[in-house]
Amino acid sequence: MFRNFSIIACLLLTLASACKKSDSTDNDGEWERSSDFEGVPRSAAFCFVANNIAYVGTGFDGTNRLKDVWKFEPSKNNWYRVSDFPGEARMYSVGFSVNGIGYVGTGSNGTAALKDFYAYNPTTDQWSKIADFPAEARYGAVAFALNGKGYVGCGSDLNNYKDFYEYNPTTDSWTQVSSIPGNKRVNAFSFVIDGKAYVGGGINNGIYNTDFYAYDPQNDQWTSLNSLYQNSTYNYSLGRQSASTFTIGNKGYLAVGNNGASLGDLWVYHVGSDYWEQMDTFEGSVRSEAIGFSIDGYGYVGTGRTGSSRFDDLWRYDPNGVAPDGEN
Repeated sequence: MFRNFSIIACLLLTLASACKKSDSTDNDGEWERSSDFEGVPRSAAFCFVANNIAYVGTGFDGTNRLKDVWKFEPSKNNWYRVSDFPGEARMYSVGFSVNGIGYVGTGSNGTAALKDFYAYNPTTDQWSKIADFPAEARYGAVAFALNGKGYVGCGSDLNNYKDFYEYNPTTDSWTQVSSIPGNKRVNAFSFVIDGKAYVGGGINNGIYNTDFYAYDPQNDQWTSLNSLYQNSTYNYSLGRQSASTFTIGNKGYLAVGNNGASLGDLWVYHVGSDYWEQMDTFEGSVRSEAIGFSIDGYGYVGTGRTGSSRFDDLWRYDPNGVAPDGEN
């Protein structure tokens, strides 16, 4: 049996005034509610973006693991149902996209961890089976795409993992790459900026990880960055599990999550200075296991859960603090 499902994306919340802000703007951005997700409220769903459309599916509604999949078109602020996920109903799977094709796999069916993987073609609205994830089955893994390849690693079953694998869509094959340094982890977070992936957080042996790394696929090399825990320069503490992330321009955003209690904060990572700055508080309910994505310069956070309460709302973050109708 697997464990630690109740603990997700952890972030130890501290005061915004305790964070360095010397080279940032005074604008903390603004949240506005978007069109509610049209499926049933859920947590631990997958999410990927292809051709400026977000795809969200599977997850857990508190009773059942799910297979339905929906797409969100920001230009219409509307959701549309697409073909159901073809594998077992599941939660805690991962999703990424490469060249307009979505890839979804791993996760848990409620009794066992999974390793099967599928590709989704938005043009034909069809799923196809691809090569299984090559290592141990797992849930709560982390995934990202770089330079036409997909990467999946970490996660848990009876054990937690720190290994990573690269998926080549051209050859439908997986290759092991360097493991993330430091701790094993489940329910970590990741985002991509300028050809590098940034991975941190998660939990291992009941402890929220605070180590944080950048991965360069060109050299297959991980670089250790400033800790997510406060130090002599930066007074913040950001260890968390099952957080939501998105990227806008050259900045990565870390939102909500769980550190033993559900969170409702938002932080932005400044790559050049390697530090985090607290931004405008998420305006929905505190939560973890939510989806996160970005399209056309806006970030989105939605679904997820607090305790046994699950959500179907979606919120849009404008880093410039301007609502669509021009209101502040």
